[in-house]
Amino acid sequence: MHIHLPIHVKTIINTLEGAGFEAYAVGGCIRDSLLERQPQDWDITTSARPWQVKELFPRTIDTGIRHGTVTVMLEREGFEVTTYRIDGEYEDARHPREVTFTGNLLEDLKRRDFTVNAMAYNERQGLVDAFDGMGDMNRNMIRCVGKATERFTEDALRMLRAVRFAAQLGFSMEEKTRQGIIKLAPALHKISAERIQGELVKLLVSPNPQEIRTLYETGISREIFPWLDEMFETPQNNPHHRFNVGEHTVQALLHVPEDKVLRLAMLFHDMAKPLCLRTDEKGVHHFVGHPRESASMARMVMRRLKFDNDTIDRVASLVLWHDDNPPLIPAEIRKALHRIGTRQFPNLFIIKRGDVMGKSDYLRKKMLDYIDGYQRMYEDILEKGECISLKTMAVTGSDLIASGIRPGREMGELLEHLLSLVLEHPEQNTKEFLLQKAAEWA
Repeated sequence: MHIHLPIHVKTIINTLEGAGFEAYAVGGCIRDSLLERQPQDWDITTSARPWQVKELFPRTIDTGIRHGTVTVMLEREGFEVTTYRIDGEYEDARHPREVTFTGNLLEDLKRRDFTVNAMAYNERQGLVDAFDGMGDMNRNMIRCVGKATERFTEDALRMLRAVRFAAQLGFSMEEKTRQGIIKLAPALHKISAERIQGELVKLLVSPNPQEIRTLYETGISREIFPWLDEMFETPQNNPHHRFNVGEHTVQALLHVPEDKVLRLAMLFHDMAKPLCLRTDEKGVHHFVGHPRESASMARMVMRRLKFDNDTIDRVASLVLWHDDNPPLIPAEIRKALHRIGTRQFPNLFIIKRGDVMGKSDYLRKKMLDYIDGYQRMYEDILEKGECISLKTMAVTGSDLIASGIRPGREMGELLEHLLSLVLEHPEQNTKEFLLQKAAEWA
């Protein structure tokens, strides 16, 4: 079996071997190569100690030298080179108290998380697959190396990573691995928000975002996203729905592209429905006010998970407006664009369609036709360059001051009055007409 190694990876391996050490490309890069995917990173494992690696290459960075990792820089590209090691006792569900360097490759592979990530390769020895990673890839299976409970005790995040890999690769989870997660999921509370965020995003933007369901089924969400449990446990007795809130969200996720903002907005769009549930006299469920509450909750959860402010704002805005449906009248659509802001379009149409596709068939065509009409009017307004904000209005505050109107609160109100006029009658967006109106009103 031959795997194509990049030239810099070959250079590092050949240099280490030429100095009398063992060296292999290892982990995810081997998995992805065997699956005919483009590896994101190339990691190298070696019998050389970190200081010996540093002596062999002119430029290195001590990225994790305490745990045996040195980054070798070749033409501004970095490659992590890690010494074979045996991990000691884990104290914080993430880091070993100490590591012991070893000259045995198999001892190093034993400490890795899943069999598909525990394969090594170089051109001299070929593939080293001591734990049947190839077999598990052929079986489309995620399985822990050794005992699942030991691997998850070492690093609790591996439980979330197992679900993420299943989503990315389209694999199922081996039963003992799944049972290990169910048993040890409470340990996830020790994991940092940043690490959880990273795994959540990778899961969401994968080809199989429905694996979000597995977080609920294994107890992971109970520890890190308890609102997800509430969604899966909240029914929707309403003609527009055939699933509970959680399952509706899963179905909606399948109908939006693999984009971080879109998938996060879809995940959060109905998260407040359990809080907003009301039942009428006929037993029909209603969720009045859930978009605003969901947007507020989305901000709270995303702040806890340390998302950047721009992502938080974009996601929360899509959640807030996902159920806003103005009448299909040009003036009303212009007002909606002013109210919502053009930055959210056309993503808002994608979210709206995904939401509809996650519902029942009841009035589905009518709702999709409405969204199509909304988008056509939006595109027509943009094409005509019609005014939808103060920025696109033909007069500014400076123009009003130059015409003799004093600055102050009244000027702000006057500008808003003029904008309301233009939103209704875009043909009146001329400087001459608006200055005349301003003089009359002032």
